[in-house]
Amino acid sequence: MESHGRENLSSVSEFLLLGFSSESQIRMALFFFFLLLYLTTLLGNGLLVTLISLDSHLQTPMYFFLGILSLVDMSYVTTTVPQMLINMVCPRRAISWNACVAQMFIFLVLGIAECVLYAIMAYDRYIAICFPLHYSLLMNRLIRIKMVTVCWSISIIGALIYTVFTMYLPYCGPYKINHFFCEVPAVLKLACADTSFNDKLNFTLGFILLLVPLSLILASYTRIFASILRIRSPRGRQKSFSTCASHITVVTMFYGPAMLMYMRPGSWYDPERDKKLALFYNVVSAFLNPIIYSFRNKDVKGAFLRILGVRGVAP
Repeated sequence: MESHGRENLSSVSEFLLLGFSSESQIRMALFFFFLLLYLTTLLGNGLLVTLISLDSHLQTPMYFFLGILSLVDMSYVTTTVPQMLINMVCPRRAISWNACVAQMFIFLVLGIAECVLYAIMAYDRYIAICFPLHYSLLMNRLIRIKMVTVCWSISIIGALIYTVFTMYLPYCGPYKINHFFCEVPAVLKLACADTSFNDKLNFTLGFILLLVPLSLILASYTRIFASILRIRSPRGRQKSFSTCASHITVVTMFYGPAMLMYMRPGSWYDPERDKKLALFYNVVSAFLNPIIYSFRNKDVKGAFLRILGVRGVAP
């Protein structure tokens, strides 16, 4: 059986990505919509990274992690959207087996990194609000670099496990993936072998990589809110709540769809729903992150005006 699986695997040279509608007019409308969304996402996140790099007032731990999140988001959408756009104008819509493996692995590395980054950013807010006098010491440069190194290590290991156990299965034709990129649940539906082990593995990995960071986020914010309620100044409470509200919005928007996708039984597979979920945590969240997280932030607005040379902007 093992040799049979390896023969089938080696015979797969490419997959077909079915993507969205097969009607040419709808495809072209979607092409321009997603192209605009993609370019706006790159512009928004790229601008945020530039501001954080150039403005000395944004050289803080919070903006350090925000800059990394923006870089991850730009890479995240670039892993999937350009291929999706090409397939909307190219009738064949094929992706080679090697390219599919690479896309799956890179997408997972970036997705897991985003999960862990949200937990790190929640911890950063917890330290900033609950231990303000020790904030600079507890979140110094060396500690931040260690946190980011652990984040990428977890991401690479998790993505490697997902990819290896998915792509080693035997696959049967027709090799048509009912999705706009090579995502684990969609690819598993083509396997001509029992995938119950993969379902259990995906749930276990989902628990470790999604629920554990989410639990850390919830624990951090429970402590944060308790600390905020002890602040006597209404203005101080409002400022602290405002800082945390953006993070909670982003976390909800990302974790909800991701858990629905990766922590459900394989029998619950619904290709049309899964495409919408993937769009939400891959494309829409990356588009909204700079808006929700930073551009309503006075520090970022001030940095933008200072870069433009507007006078009278307080640091």
